[in-house]
Amino acid sequence: MSFDFRDKVVVVTGGAGDIGTAFATLAVGRGADVVVVDIDPRRASRTAEGLSRPGTPIAGDLTDRAFVDALVETVEERFGRIDVLVNNVGMTSTARFDVRSVESIEHELAVNLVSPLVLTRLAIPLLRRSQDPRVVTTVSLAGIFPQGETPIYAASKFGLRGAMLSIGLDLRAKGIRAGSVLPSAVDTRMLQQEAIDGGNSLQFQNPPQQPADVVRAMVSLLDRPRLEVYPRRGESVLTRVTMLAPNLLPRLLPLFRGKGERGQDRYLHTLERRGLVRRDGGRWDWVEAERV
Repeated sequence: MSFDFRDKVVVVTGGAGDIGTAFATLAVGRGADVVVVDIDPRRASRTAEGLSRPGTPIAGDLTDRAFVDALVETVEERFGRIDVLVNNVGMTSTARFDVRSVESIEHELAVNLVSPLVLTRLAIPLLRRSQDPRVVTTVSLAGIFPQGETPIYAASKFGLRGAMLSIGLDLRAKGIRAGSVLPSAVDTRMLQQEAIDGGNSLQFQNPPQQPADVVRAMVSLLDRPRLEVYPRRGESVLTRVTMLAPNLLPRLLPLFRGKGERGQDRYLHTLERRGLVRRDGGRWDWVEAERV
């Protein structure tokens, strides 16, 4: 059966990002009231106001407990409940582990791992007021497969996947259904920045999927609740099979690195044709208009 979005209260974190905006657009188009949560107040307002029926923008830092408390209070005062909580906030850094600051490590873990867990916990009372409460979390195939260039991102996603599997098992018996989406590389500003900065080339083995592909997987979780879905099932099978023998990774990964580097270069040239980036000498950078 298809999930009925009509009159549902949907809260989307990272709501002004590419995946968050795509999900918010679909939810509003099917009759939901959407709360767009984002750290950037201008982008949150622009996204909420650009929906076919204006959503509610709430801007703030999800790693700030006072903001999360205020967010939950605001949603309670305005709507009285949450029907669907979409944990979509995320970040990454291409700074290598041996040179990055301890503070940056703590911040990335706080954004990607701690903040979704804290918000989900604090949202439980409002979810329980729904007749059919759901939690959908964007994880990543990096929650299964190690990322040598971005180990803190992998750590956060490994942890988030495990936590959400456990939470899904626990809350199911209490009337709240929770599941996660595990996409590979998605054509978002975060991936574009990572490509510019020279991040993990292995994720460019295949052309990046689109935000709409991830949104379809999210909706499939609502249509047919389960603990996990993968937008590209073939990639997920290969990843999981490879992880049956992790000690072989130092031998296996170099075999794929060349293909990934070529894919990353093709992706950057695609972004150049789209007018998003340009090559300045030996390095890539944003076209200034696109950074606004």
